[in-house]
Amino acid sequence: MIDISEPSKVPNASSSSDLFQIMRDGQARTRSELAAITGLARSTVALRIDALMKLGLLRPVNDAISTGGRPSTQFALNVTGHSVLGVDVGASHVRVALTDLAGTVIDERSELIDIARGPVVVLEHVMTMGSELLAQSGEAADGTNAGGAGGPAALIAVGVGLPGPVEHASGRPINPPIMPGWDRYDVGGALGRHFGVPVLVDNDVNIMALGERELAWSGVDDLMFVKVATGIGAGVISGGVLQRGAQGTAGDLGHVYVSRGADVFCRCGNRGCLEALASGAAISRALGIETTSSGDIVALVRQGDIEAIQAVRQAGRDLGEVLTTCVSLMNPSTIVIGGALAAAGEFLIAGVREAIYTRATPFATQHLDITQSRIGANAAIAGASVMAIQFALSPERVDAMVAALPD
Repeated sequence: MIDISEPSKVPNASSSSDLFQIMRDGQARTRSELAAITGLARSTVALRIDALMKLGLLRPVNDAISTGGRPSTQFALNVTGHSVLGVDVGASHVRVALTDLAGTVIDERSELIDIARGPVVVLEHVMTMGSELLAQSGEAADGTNAGGAGGPAALIAVGVGLPGPVEHASGRPINPPIMPGWDRYDVGGALGRHFGVPVLVDNDVNIMALGERELAWSGVDDLMFVKVATGIGAGVISGGVLQRGAQGTAGDLGHVYVSRGADVFCRCGNRGCLEALASGAAISRALGIETTSSGDIVALVRQGDIEAIQAVRQAGRDLGEVLTTCVSLMNPSTIVIGGALAAAGEFLIAGVREAIYTRATPFATQHLDITQSRIGANAAIAGASVMAIQFALSPERVDAMVAALPD
């Protein structure tokens, strides 16, 4: 979103997409106001508004207050003119939501399904659920319907989160540990052929970071979202931009060495990994209980089980030891703890704070907020939608849509 509070910050609107980026803040403006902001002739602004209205990206709203003569029409972002699908694929569930361009959920579906059944079976469920949502809203499953006045909104992108490493350049999962049969599977290609629109794929913690920031921390540009569940990972937002790294593995905290675990083997083959000490499975082993659900550990904590509380607090300290380095390296203003174990609340977060505030410099932590996720289980589906919207409304995509309009 472009800050138009100072004209010097607004680029020369040399294309329709530049003008559209200004309008993405949702504020209604007249042609004259846009001409003053961009420095373009009013006739040029009018032509670009007409093109964006044909695409269903802008819409006329209430007339501006008249200062004499006929009142000028105002225009604003048409959030209902197009839609996206957000897809959250978990270890044992699939959730699909249809949202408008503001990220507001129109409708959604969810099913329990084991990701180990493989990509063909799981993605067939995604296709079926997505098609049902589109049919219910009056859209076509291939995204061909145009968002005209009174007509159904056009699907323009799909965002997908997967519970494993994803190569950012290709959108394909790479050696995902809990996803047999998914290695290098073309998830985007399979869904793209079905829905007929671009498909964006990323790992779940990255999209959770996007969703958490969009819905709960919109004013925060430097944020880390840490998911603590069966595995441990982080989504890193720096300068307002999600940082994926060269291969898309930025934020892979689960396999960072922790000194307390020097003799503890991790499933990756190394010893002393954070995941081998602080994940849900690791805590279960420490407590000597047989469970595959972090929820069972949370239940023990809520029942006041002293051993469970102590184990979760120690997991927080171990996590905090790793995050202390992140604080020194990234200097975030907010660290959000999410995932299934975050439901243990202050017992986990207290351990994290204890380690970070003890080891990190006071200057780095004086304004640091370490807190539990505000939107919980909704972070992934919100982030998948945000990822799709950001791509679909990027300057390059808007310019391409304008260029494709008939003369």
